[in-house]
Amino acid sequence: MIPANPCAVVRVTSGDFEIERLVTAPVHGLRAAMRLYETGLGPSGFTLCLADLYTGARWSEVVGRQRHEYDAVTKAIRIKEPLKEVNGKVTKGGDLAVIQVAPEGPAVTTGRRKKANRSGRTKTPAGTRWVELPPSIAVFYELLMNGHDGAFVFSSAEGHPLRRSNFRQRYWRSAWDGVDVDDPQSRTHLPPILAGFTFHEGRHTHSTWMIEDGIPEVARRARLGQKMKGIARTYDHVTPVMRQQVLDGLELRWAASLTVSERRRLVQWFPHLEDQAWSRLGTKKPRSSPIRLPLILKTTKKPWPPWRPGLSDLHI
Repeated sequence: MIPANPCAVVRVTSGDFEIERLVTAPVHGLRAAMRLYETGLGPSGFTLCLADLYTGARWSEVVGRQRHEYDAVTKAIRIKEPLKEVNGKVTKGGDLAVIQVAPEGPAVTTGRRKKANRSGRTKTPAGTRWVELPPSIAVFYELLMNGHDGAFVFSSAEGHPLRRSNFRQRYWRSAWDGVDVDDPQSRTHLPPILAGFTFHEGRHTHSTWMIEDGIPEVARRARLGQKMKGIARTYDHVTPVMRQQVLDGLELRWAASLTVSERRRLVQWFPHLEDQAWSRLGTKKPRSSPIRLPLILKTTKKPWPPWRPGLSDLHI
């Protein structure tokens, strides 16, 4: 009896051409996030879109984050037990049957306790990791946590965990594909931003951004939860310099995405952000000044402003 299957590493493909993935620009990602804010999800949808692009995490890894899985000192999220949906049941961790969000307090479970199994883990062992947020994105993440008492950081307007298919059909597709594209006279007309862009392509975009910024492969793979191949797995290691290089590049992209129109709208939603930007410069805001400051700010505990009740009445 042979000790291992010799075909285990052989990859068989159909030979068909693979579909080319879409990659978006930071300004397009910001505009899509702002649409998600306005169409019913509010701060949860806004921050979720930014987290997709600026962390490169998978859907299950992002939406499954809970409050205790965030380090406020390092501004990093812990990815260990992704949120999974099987047969209509949302689970987190191999020992949880069903997860529900309580009106107050942490998540509660129903059903019998199961033995730990691989279904509750990340896709690979390398997927269990800490992902540091760029400073500006961490501001919105912490604002979101301070704005509600639910167990999960990302949730619907009713406090329910997000479900992938409903989120895609009711929110994500309209944000990127537009609404009534062929009828510019329609009251609900929205032009497309990048038609066909998927949530998972945010992960491809994040990886591409890091390549453009010259990030070493070992740092890219560690951030995406992938292991190095070959001898590099033994000799290549991530250093603090590499991690800072990743954050610096992402922060520059965030600042570049803030065009004049986007800045004005964001300051209207969060007026305290502009005051903080001026305070960091050690001066007061002039009475009439153009908004030219990048929103690279400290955390505040002021609540998010109310958002329009567009699709928030739809159960997710």
